Amino acid sequence: MSTAILTGPPVAGSSLADDLRLLGFTVHVANAPAEVPALVADTPLADRVALVDARFIGHRHSLRLALTDPRFPAAAAPGLLTVTTKARGALTTALRSVDTAVSDDPTGELAAALEREQLTVHRPEFGTLVATAPADSQERLDALHAVDAVDDEAVRLRSSVKSRDGFFTTHCISPYSRYVARWCARRGLTPNQVTTASLLTALVAAGCAATGTRPGFVAAGLLLLASFVLDCADGQLARYSLQYSTLGAWLDATFDRAKEYAYLAGLALGAARGGEDVWGLALGAMVLQTVRHVIDFAFNEANHDATANTSPTASLSDRLDGVGWTVWARRMVILPIGERWALIAVLTALTTPRVTLTVLLVAGALAGCYTLAGRVLRSVNRRAVRTDRAARALWELSGEGPLAEAAGSFRFRPAPAPVLAGAGTVALLATALFAPLGGWQLPLVALVYAVLAGLAAARPLKGALDWLLPPLFRTAEYLTVLLLAHRFAHADDPVNGALPAAFGLVSALAYHHYDTVYRIRGGTGAPPRGLVRATGGHEGRTVLIAVVAAATFGTDWLDGQGFPLVISALAVALALIVLVESIRFWMSSTAPAVHDETGEPA
Repeated sequence: MSTAILTGPPVAGSSLADDLRLLGFTVHVANAPAEVPALVADTPLADRVALVDARFIGHRHSLRLALTDPRFPAAAAPGLLTVTTKARGALTTALRSVDTAVSDDPTGELAAALEREQLTVHRPEFGTLVATAPADSQERLDALHAVDAVDDEAVRLRSSVKSRDGFFTTHCISPYSRYVARWCARRGLTPNQVTTASLLTALVAAGCAATGTRPGFVAAGLLLLASFVLDCADGQLARYSLQYSTLGAWLDATFDRAKEYAYLAGLALGAARGGEDVWGLALGAMVLQTVRHVIDFAFNEANHDATANTSPTASLSDRLDGVGWTVWARRMVILPIGERWALIAVLTALTTPRVTLTVLLVAGALAGCYTLAGRVLRSVNRRAVRTDRAARALWELSGEGPLAEAAGSFRFRPAPAPVLAGAGTVALLATALFAPLGGWQLPLVALVYAVLAGLAAARPLKGALDWLLPPLFRTAEYLTVLLLAHRFAHADDPVNGALPAAFGLVSALAYHHYDTVYRIRGGTGAPPRGLVRATGGHEGRTVLIAVVAAATFGTDWLDGQGFPLVISALAVALALIVLVESIRFWMSSTAPAVHDETGEPA
């Protein structure tokens, strides 16, 4: 429930009380400002409380932005102040220090008092919208004219779109997906319902791709684009109606990955119906995209709170931002989700799964090299002091288990952390690719990799390139699974199902790593260490997979299907452990509200 308290009788002819009721507030009017503290005290603790200056003039969307955003415990604007249950105690304290009976600006003084209590007060940007509490009749008249001069609904619709997005999304999807969002809002649909509809549409698209027919591929491409329209609309609906939620942020993040990975599997199944095996390409595309995301997350976590955050590369980027066409070119070259899904949809409809996945891999690799090179240059040229929080985030993103912890307990680092992690990764992947399967070489090198991983993270990760550790570890683990599955599937005595089983295992691993990322971004830290240890850590799982490969290659154990069966069992066990804990966390009251990127200031 939400309660709005007007600080005095509304001005004659004002629609303020009606606007507040339309926004879902129960409105109480103080006969005089001195009655405000008593009305606040009488409001149930579970209610959101809004204090509204009776002189307030502004657009209804200004009231919505200032008073209804669920992400912030307190928010303020001229003539407006709101607090949720979390900030009610601070408001009570502030009311004791501010005499509302004599104050010319009670809401402004109360907001300042809240900030003195070390409470962060959100102050929304209104852009062309009006939000003011005029002091005299002339200011009131000017404010009313300003309200009439701006179309509230047009601004609301425009600001529902992200201010920074890819070229395809901005110019080909958002111009009409925003109207889909408004249509949904007017029919009472929630962003979570639209997110679910997007997932279901993508799963149907994957099913169409799995038919292996040309009509199926055409339908799959069209449905994938429809799914992306809904994917844009859910966020636009959240911004349009300010329906933000912790659950919504989690669903939006995880469903995007589920849609993309399910579609890749659908392409592989469709190709199999035509007699082609492209599971390796599908798994490679999934690995590439996941590692690219880990690079983004690790770099941002390492540098978002660094001091002296400047470099010649960053300065060049800022200068290029002033040249209009370069902004779009640089956004397109990194192959964001809009361009990526458009590429997949068009190629699916017009070509074959093999061509689609091959082009996706090449384009993704070029985009990955571009972004990686830029971030490395920014890092080596940056004079920055990284914080303990950043070092902790990188260590949590690394996901080290018991073996690496044991090696790192010696607190010995014979070389820079990226060198140790890179050497271990290269040695492991070279062995998985070239060493004879069924021998002792791979398990031994996997143990060496575990030791090097532990030594790399033995000290705080504050070096210029220490953010490379998480993506290096993800690359080592994912590609080891891919290379071994590929070799089993293409051995002299092929093992059927090795690559699909590997696809399932990497999917479960990727979910675990994305879950870790979003918890850290939300400020709650990584999953419990008990969970990380129970899943073995990246190095423990890698050693286990190496042992399984050595023990099952060339044997008749389980009719020669030992490797895919063990890998499948590991995928199921890991998925169950991680999903149960993840769902428990994200449904709990301690889950963070991962803020959605807002649109342009209204």
